Amino acid sequence: MTRPDHSSASAAPQAVVPGLAHGPLTGYRVLEMGSTVAGPFCGRLLADFGAEVIKVEPPEGDAVRTMGKRFHGKSLYAASIFRNKSLISVDLRRSEGQDVIRRLVAHCDVVVENFRPGGLEKWGLGYDDLAKVNPGVVMVRVSGFGQSGPYSQRAGYGVIGEAVSGLRHVTGDPDRPPSRVAVSLTDCITGLYAAFGAVLALLARGNRASGGRGQIVDSALYEAAFSFMEPHIPAYQKLGVVAARAGTALPDSTPNNLYASRDRQFIHITAMGDAVFKRLCETMGQPALADDARFKDPVVRAGHATAIDDIIARWCASHDLVALEKILNEAGVPATRIFTMADIFRDPHYQARGAIVELPDDEIGAVAMAAPVPRLSGTPGRIRHAGRRVGQDTRQVLATVAGLSSTAIDQLEAAQVVYCGASRTNNGAA
Repeated sequence: MTRPDHSSASAAPQAVVPGLAHGPLTGYRVLEMGSTVAGPFCGRLLADFGAEVIKVEPPEGDAVRTMGKRFHGKSLYAASIFRNKSLISVDLRRSEGQDVIRRLVAHCDVVVENFRPGGLEKWGLGYDDLAKVNPGVVMVRVSGFGQSGPYSQRAGYGVIGEAVSGLRHVTGDPDRPPSRVAVSLTDCITGLYAAFGAVLALLARGNRASGGRGQIVDSALYEAAFSFMEPHIPAYQKLGVVAARAGTALPDSTPNNLYASRDRQFIHITAMGDAVFKRLCETMGQPALADDARFKDPVVRAGHATAIDDIIARWCASHDLVALEKILNEAGVPATRIFTMADIFRDPHYQARGAIVELPDDEIGAVAMAAPVPRLSGTPGRIRHAGRRVGQDTRQVLATVAGLSSTAIDQLEAAQVVYCGASRTNNGAA
């Protein structure tokens, strides 16, 4: 594989990886030492767009393999989030394992890690240590609270960062405790920022002024979630307003709420813009509402949210859900029922766009997962294979990238420094 022509390219040639599809990140190699969700999600995004991602796991497997549902003993979550990656197993606590990592880093462009700040430094694998091996390496550091500050040593999962960010406080109904979405949302947000930061750092590395040197990307869970609190930050600073839970509505955006249909289903309608609001009023058979002094523009409407919501709720309650969707969509008013996963799998738009793809898996057969996003017209993302077994690619990667002989790999495996994978019939950690 030929790396793009950047001044920071390391001296060692890149090995050819069979079947690696062309993409905007083709030619870049990533060593992923992150675990659970945020780090692996970052690596998955980079891999989807062509980067060669080598994921390091302990012999028992990444913790994400214990999350989500299982099929025939295999983690379905891992089948998706570990897709497109070469999976190796190295004991990072052993000095021999640390040496293996240094050999790999010498031929990598990016290292993704989410140990507690200072953890890698104890093993001689911190940024300063790895930059001596490869000055062009970009280190993406994912943590709960960042690499500095009084909270930096606190343990933190995504939901903990979400709570500290204030995002959790505004999620749910006002008369109930703060709620959460049923996915690792903040981990994914942070992984997305981490991948974005990695690409930015690679672009910067190619600038003449950088001298071809890499840098650190500090991606903190709480900061990633806090960035989504954007409208509420100046509102507190200037007005002293503490954002609170608003249930199904979006504060200061009216109408933008969930309404019950006659058949006791729910539909969400968003019509805060003047033109859309006027269409909604006409659709409800009440065009005069658009000229009502209480609803004359978006700012005024936001001050009378309860009044307009009551009017819309009464109209929705007179129609069944299917009829409501049809009427509103034909009128150009943004509205939809709340999709379940069953709805998504049978939806014609998802099918037409190829938003769900099925990949063969040698243990569980075809497995479905979300297609890569965003969609690039010239160099789109591609899923080459589903997530593999723990250590399945250890031997191949150590030979082709680290340059180790078969004998050396055998010795490391015998000493339990590396793990080269179990047979495909052993699903215990897969």
